[in-house]
Amino acid sequence: MRVRIYKPARNAMQSGTSRSKDWVLVFPAADPREIDPLMGWTSSDDTQSQVRLHFETRKQAEDYAREKGLDYEVFEPQGRAPNIRPRGYGENFASDRRAPWTH
Repeated sequence: MRVRIYKPARNAMQSGTSRSKDWVLVFPAADPREIDPLMGWTSSDDTQSQVRLHFETRKQAEDYAREKGLDYEVFEPQGRAPNIRPRGYGENFASDRRAPWTH
C-alpha cells in the first residue's frame, strides 16, 4: 500500500489559503466501491481510505510514514503566480481598466 503525501491547493472559489498550509498523508482505497442495492449509494468496507492525517511539515509526514513502515510518494506543490495583487470590488468598475466593464 503506497500512501500519498502532498500539500493541498487552495480552493479556487476563495482567495484564502487557510487549508493549504499543512501537509496531508492519504491512504489509497484498498477495495473498489460497491453500489448498495437498496439505496443506490456507493459504499465501501475500507475505513483506511477515509483517513487523512495532517502534518505541519513535510519531514513530519515522511517520518510518520517511515515509522509505521508505509511506502510513500511525495507530491510537491506548484508555486503561485508571482504577479497577483489583491484587488477591491470597486476596482471592477474603475474608469482606468484595460477593457471597459460591460455585461
